Amino acid sequence: MSVLHPEADARKAMEVMQSGGISILPNDVGYSLIASTPKALHRIFETKRRAPQKLNAMLGNDAHHQALHRVSTRGREIVQAITGDYNLPLGLIAPCDPQHPWLQALDPDIFSRSTRDSTLLMLLNAGPLHQAITDLSFQTGTLLFGSSANLSLHGTKFRVEDIEPEIMKIADVTIDHGLMKYHPWQASSTLLNCETLEVVRFGSCFENIADILMRHFKIRLPDPPVFQ
Repeated sequence: MSVLHPEADARKAMEVMQSGGISILPNDVGYSLIASTPKALHRIFETKRRAPQKLNAMLGNDAHHQALHRVSTRGREIVQAITGDYNLPLGLIAPCDPQHPWLQALDPDIFSRSTRDSTLLMLLNAGPLHQAITDLSFQTGTLLFGSSANLSLHGTKFRVEDIEPEIMKIADVTIDHGLMKYHPWQASSTLLNCETLEVVRFGSCFENIADILMRHFKIRLPDPPVFQ
């Protein structure tokens, strides 16, 4: 008998978010604080005390990527290799189609806080709950945005018990799936622009991603910074 029920958990969280609430959700790269309405997303931003230039990330899957991003053949092959062939999580940055009805329907402030220079950041392939909630998101056309479930600059949280009380307080539902898969990295997803190949954040599985790009595309990513 299964001890986790991601489909049921996803349905519960989606109902909350469609009603204007906020969810804490488990992703393989850490717990996230997610919502779908402008008021809830503003509350997340203010509670986390995020810097104005920080962007929301969208929870997405391959269907979202195909529908909303506009990338080259090489870009799609890179994304498929990382998230499909090697089954790794990726914070994908790619040019988007601002005329897509889903993006057109977004509150203008949320659109501006979730895109930059016509690119959209989308977290892909981040575990069973992520798969279930993004399937529901695509089926219903309910776009989900947010960021990691922590105060800004306080580090990604890989257990619910480590999330700050201020963050826990604003969540209308918390889905607790225990210790997250990629906790040894102590970092959220690697953020990669699949067109420019800029590494915006060196995060979980970066070494694997760098190896994939060198092995299959002869692309060398920069080495991560060394902190003393």
